[in-house]
Amino acid sequence: MAQSEQMKPTACLALADGTVFYGYGFGATGEAVAELCFNTAMTGYQEIMTDPSYAGQIVTFTFPHIGNTGVTPEDDETAAPVAAGMIVKWDPTLSSNWRATQELSPWMASRGRIGMGGVDTRRLTRAIRQQGAPHVALSHDPEGNFDIDALVKKARGFAGLVGLDLAKDVTCAQSYQWNEMRWAWPDGFAPQADPKFKVVAVDFGAKRNILRCLASAGCDVTVLPASATAEEVLSHNPDGVFLSNGPGDPEATGVYAVPMIQGVLAKSDLPVFGICLGHQMLALAVGAKTIKMNHGHHGANHPVKDNDTGKVEITSMNHGFAVDSQTLPEGVVETHVSLFDGSNCGIRLADRPVFSVQYHPEASPGPQDSYYLFERFAAAMAANAKQAAH
Repeated sequence: MAQSEQMKPTACLALADGTVFYGYGFGATGEAVAELCFNTAMTGYQEIMTDPSYAGQIVTFTFPHIGNTGVTPEDDETAAPVAAGMIVKWDPTLSSNWRATQELSPWMASRGRIGMGGVDTRRLTRAIRQQGAPHVALSHDPEGNFDIDALVKKARGFAGLVGLDLAKDVTCAQSYQWNEMRWAWPDGFAPQADPKFKVVAVDFGAKRNILRCLASAGCDVTVLPASATAEEVLSHNPDGVFLSNGPGDPEATGVYAVPMIQGVLAKSDLPVFGICLGHQMLALAVGAKTIKMNHGHHGANHPVKDNDTGKVEITSMNHGFAVDSQTLPEGVVETHVSLFDGSNCGIRLADRPVFSVQYHPEASPGPQDSYYLFERFAAAMAANAKQAAH
């Protein structure tokens, strides 16, 4: 049945300020309470829904054609969707892609994730920009029965992401090895058969494609849970340490992650590379502070300037917290900045091969501007090994 033929909405979104948006539900039925953000990417909705960095969030997609490439297990960034739900302008369109194995709506339903279409996403995006990422309650009921007062109350009762450690909820339960490289025609994901470096990746909510990029850069990757100690990291005799992306408040995760990073830095001269939450963890470990952003950066079209080279990269981003560049201590260099708002997007230590970026160099939003960071990490490990040999 077309939307115009339906007599009443089957989904609604209640904001904590009492604003209510009505639409048409798809995917799972029920309710979800979370923080609401918007993402400006034109592609990659499946990767976004399965990105652990979106834990505790419902995503509004500003691009209207969501669902047009269907879904495929190859594009999952983790085993199951992590984002609490999605809001789109139009009902998901039918897929038209040779890689698709399923349509978006049944994929969402089978994984317990709620979607809502038929929404004025421009108006909703303006509301997010003006008032900051709001707390919301999303409901999907095929009969269209909603208790609006109760939904608004649930939205107001949501504690928010500040002070919330979500890495512990999305990290791996135990360590594992990773050797799968990036997708390449015609064979898809090939194994890394000749690794040159041993890397320990600390999983705060790691995306699979980050691990694939490490493998493609010549790394034999051992993934450890977020709670790993410096002793556990160093016991693997790594050539380098990687700090992954992840969700939640970096200061909350930093309670246990910062001592680990400080221990690694104090007990070794190993190259260290961090992305997203890993970037924020590294910044906290060297004495900087993080702040909650108004509505964050979420999209695949964010320009970032490399201060060292002057080049501008078009990057993929997903973060609601940022490193406060005004708090960077002496000896820590700001390497990258957002050209949207000047916020910090990268740091490095002046005297050793330790660096991190706020954006996602593995996401390749069309151009592959940022893959050089994985090569830089590999080069740092090679230089370290050469120096040790002499």
